[in-house]
Amino acid sequence: MIGLLTQQQSEYILQCNTVGRIGCYANNKVLIIPITYVFSQKCIYGHSWEGTKISMMRKNPQVCFQVDSIDNLANWRSVIAWGKFEELKTEVAQNKVIRLFHERLAPLMLGETVNVAREFADPPHIVQKKRKPILYRIGLTEVTGRYEKQTTL
Repeated sequence: MIGLLTQQQSEYILQCNTVGRIGCYANNKVLIIPITYVFSQKCIYGHSWEGTKISMMRKNPQVCFQVDSIDNLANWRSVIAWGKFEELKTEVAQNKVIRLFHERLAPLMLGETVNVAREFADPPHIVQKKRKPILYRIGLTEVTGRYEKQTTL
């Protein structure tokens, strides 16, 4: 059976996952790229170094976000959301995002070499330039979801 997820179910899928894909469009190009994210208060929060994705979202802040929860080919849930990219520039807003990432990702860090703080640490080639990651949110304006569930006979 294939069906539509309710708003509550769609938001639950967004809340439960930590990797999704951003779709953005600028300069006659479409870019779809995976990101680590946190969903909170109808917003997707992310971080990135300066690059193609950030440049495109600055030019055209209207983006799409997609996440899946797949058990197998016959049992899955998929959510697509649309919203507006907003770069977070104030220290208060940036600290909020860092705190959200620590709270959400720390329980998932099981390996000895994985550290949530490293997500926001400057890599060696960036330290010399004194650059920090760009923190942003996507304020969601529309969310929809679908699912397939195999029924047993």
